[in-house]
Amino acid sequence: MIITNSNLNDIPEIFRLYKLATDFQKIKFPENQWPEFDKEFITTEVIENRQFKILIENKIACIWAITYSDAQIWEDRENNSSIYIHRIATNPEFRGKNFVKEIVDWSKNYARKQNKKFIRMDTCGKNDKLINHYNHCGFNYLGIKKLKNTSQLPSHYHNANVCFFEIELE
Repeated sequence: MIITNSNLNDIPEIFRLYKLATDFQKIKFPENQWPEFDKEFITTEVIENRQFKILIENKIACIWAITYSDAQIWEDRENNSSIYIHRIATNPEFRGKNFVKEIVDWSKNYARKQNKKFIRMDTCGKNDKLINHYNHCGFNYLGIKKLKNTSQLPSHYHNANVCFFEIELE
């Protein structure tokens, strides 16, 4: 298993994995799924080295993105000491391999190299199974709330309850 940055050649596969994840969300969480993401938005993440992948035998097994600020989601809890993980999508061929735990281990090292003190993540909708999974992977569940201003966020945040997760680094 190798964790590395995604590259521009990966963009078709990134969109394929987002589509498969969204189809899976429609079955598992019919009240809330990801929208179709803008190609320019994803391309920018790739160019800025904020889109990552797990490779297994030269196949993309999992993808995710990070940001260094997330004020519109974290509102008054925003700080300048965090990395924020977004849009983890697993290739169905590799489902069940607990990639979130791998991403957590990777992000701890990554965050320290960036002089950050926290790893943060959010998810829309109250899904107890997912909350328990993220807790098992090392995140502290901070609670759930509706966001005040979602106008600049993807549509799945509009009128959704958002769960917040955080790992504080030692």
